[in-house]
Parts: sequence; C-alpha cells; structure tokens
Amino acid sequence: MAKKPIKITEVVLRDAHQSLLATRMTMDEMRPILPEMDKIPYFSVECWGGATFDSCIRFLDEDPWDRLRILRKELPHQKLQMLFRGQNMLGYRPYADDAVEYFVQKSVANGIDVIRIFDALNDARNLQTAIKAANKEGAHVQGCISYTLSPVHNNEYYQQYAKTLQEMGASSICIKDMAGLLTPYACSDLVSKLKEVVDIPVDIHSHYTAGLASMSILKGIEAGADIVDTAISPLSIGTSHMPTESLVAALQGTDYDTGLDLNQLNVVRSYFAKLRDKYVTSGQISHKSLGVDANTLLYQVPGGMFSNMLNQLKEAGKEDKLDEVLAEIPRVREDAGYPPLVTPTSQIVGTQAVFNVILGERYKMVTKEFKGLVHGDYGKTPAPISEEFTKKILGDEQPITCRFADTLEPEVEKLKAEAAKYVMQEEDVLTYAMFPQVAPKFFEKRNAKMQGIDADHADYANKSHPV
Repeated sequence: MAKKPIKITEVVLRDAHQSLLATRMTMDEMRPILPEMDKIPYFSVECWGGATFDSCIRFLDEDPWDRLRILRKELPHQKLQMLFRGQNMLGYRPYADDAVEYFVQKSVANGIDVIRIFDALNDARNLQTAIKAANKEGAHVQGCISYTLSPVHNNEYYQQYAKTLQEMGASSICIKDMAGLLTPYACSDLVSKLKEVVDIPVDIHSHYTAGLASMSILKGIEAGADIVDTAISPLSIGTSHMPTESLVAALQGTDYDTGLDLNQLNVVRSYFAKLRDKYVTSGQISHKSLGVDANTLLYQVPGGMFSNMLNQLKEAGKEDKLDEVLAEIPRVREDAGYPPLVTPTSQIVGTQAVFNVILGERYKMVTKEFKGLVHGDYGKTPAPISEEFTKKILGDEQPITCRFADTLEPEVEKLKAEAAKYVMQEEDVLTYAMFPQVAPKFFEKRNAKMQGIDADHADYANKSHPV
C-alpha cells in the first residue's frame, strides 16, 4: 500500500486537562513548554474552546482571549484548534446567528486556525451558521459526529450525517467519541463507511475511559483514518486520550509513520510529568479519572458528566444512590429521543436522572433545561419523542420543529449595551455573552487590576527620576 503518514492533534492544552483536572491548567503552567511543543510537526494543537473559556474566568482569573493571543505568539508554527458547540458556541444556551458569526470572526482574528464544530444532537441545522462563518474567515472547519450507541444510531446514520457536513462546507470530519464507546472493529467499520461517502480527511477522537481507545484507533488507522487525537503521556489514559508517544512508537517504520521525533516528544513529556506530580499531590487529579471504567460501556457516561453527577449526589447527601442514577440515565435518554451524551445534553440528562432518583418519582420535578430539550430548543432529537411523554413534560405547550435559532432576534447590539460598562476590548462582549453571571465579577477584578497598574505607571511617569 502507498505510504499514508498519520497526522496527530495534540490535546494536552485543552481536552486532556479538561478530562483529568477539570480544566484547571493555567497559562503560566503551559507557557514554559510551548517553544518545545512548537518544534513538533503536529497537524494541530487543540488549546482553546470547550470548557477552557468558562474555567479561565470562573476559577483562574485569566482572560481567555489573552490566553489565545499568548498561545498564538508562542506557537507560531502550529495550527491552533478550538472546540465549538455549534449554535451554543462555548456557553450552554443557543445564541442568535449574529452572535455566532461575531464569535467565529473574533476567534480567527485572535489566532484560531481549526474550528471543530459539533452539535450534541447531531442536528446539522445547529452547525450551519458556524460552518458558514468559519469558512468566510478562512478557518479549517472540522465537522463533528457526536458518536453514541442507541437503536437509532448506526453506520448508515453516521454516513448520511458526514455527507451532510461535507456538503455544508466541512474541511474534515471528526468522529467525536466523548465517552470512549468505540470498540476496535466498530471503529474500523465506521471509518471504512465514512471513507465511502466523503473525500475529506477523517479524524478519530476517542477517550480512554473504557480502556479501548488504543485498539480502536489502530483499527481505525488501518481502515483509512487520516488524523488522530492524542495526549502527551503524563496527561493521558483514564478519562483523557491515548498517549501521543505510544501511537508514534507503534507506527514507527510502518506506512503510517507519523514522522514525529520521540526524543523531542520526551522533552515535552518530562515537563508535563512534573506538572502531573504537582496535580496528584494537590489532589487536583482524582484517582477515579485516572483509571479505566468499563462501566461506561453500559451507561455511556462521559467522565465530565460522571464527576458532575457525583457532586450533585454528594451535595444532596445521596452518594449511595449512584448505581440507581447510572441505571436511570439510559431510561431518561430513551424517553428524550436518544440524545448523545455530550455537553450540554449529558448534563441535562444526568441532572434529570439525579432528580428522578432523589425524589423517588420519575419526572416529579423537571428541570428547565430538560423541558427545553423536549420542546426542541436544542434541536431535533435523533429519535422522535412520544406524544404521551411530550405532554407529560410540556403539558399543553407544543414543541417546535424549526431551527431554534430562527426564533431568536439578533442579539449582538443588546449584548454590547449590557456589557458596555465592563468592556476594555471588543472580545469582552463575547465573554459576557457566554457567561453573563460570572463575567461581571471577572471583569471587575481584571479592570481594577489593570487600572491599578495604569495608575502606578502614571504616578511613576509624573515623578522626576535621576538619569
């Protein structure tokens, strides 16, 4: 066969630490190793989007836009990649089209090259604005299949969806296996089927949660995959990804040889090994997220959803109900039309399952978000929701069948007016749009700090200094 070097997307700066330590890696921790990472010919470095934005302003007192600009400066030879939730962007609600377009424009202007765009329900209508905007800005659009298992999800379903994504303007397709459900032969079969209907590169993104990722990725490569997501070894395995060095070593000397240098990767590994020790000592990395949990294959619960649910049960003093909640999740998912469990549907389904168990009666209390899911606010569910169940959840209110964003008025000008008193850069409007409750506190702290620095500078400039 002809040589087909596999390309690598390194996820240590985003998904690896999102999976293992709740997205708490700081810019100061990343910065020292960036010049060494820049020497490695990756396909891309995933470093922004997903939960990084939320974590920056909620926990780290960092401006996410500053983070992106620093990454752009320190990684001049890399394509920088972000994860984007379609019409939800990086927030947890659907936004109007003008806000989506504005966010994409600012992301590319600040340094993003590859935008991985997904929708939790695989509703292509929720990707159309983001894909169009990203193409307009000249970014590489990676259209995502949110991979899951259910009676309605099969290879024909995924083939049709991949074909649609290519027709909409995707430059590559990502199989986003967020819960680590891909088995080796299923992965091989799926990649083969996708290659029959699309002529753009196929990327495999598979978490290690169930212990299958390495085997599945190898079979996927043999079936024709072009790109693989990996994490440098100290922040790999568990709810993260397969180790970068292991894949590079496995493919050395074969037709799939990545061409990456294990010695240079070892420089990066050594740095993150020290960081990992620090996280383990401080308790930031939990032992649960480091191990393999084959339970995932039964309940399809991604790592982030699992820890979220555990916290909810702890707060309610009902940790002993975990097994009941895990058993309830597939039932709630079936009622709701088999949504894949990825942000935000994972949280919506998980929280509803927790309520159903804690209150001792199914749907005695229904969250606003679960009502929204049944109403159609998040898009069309993979399987239709029964009329009987819809009535139980919504009463006499009728669900919508149109794209939810078509019901929204343009909102950028309104957001600009609301955020005006905080804004020190145009991008602040988008930070406010994503997290209107958290952003003002972040802005106040940041702005006071900035003004304090400015005041010090002014004070210094007004004094006479010896030459």
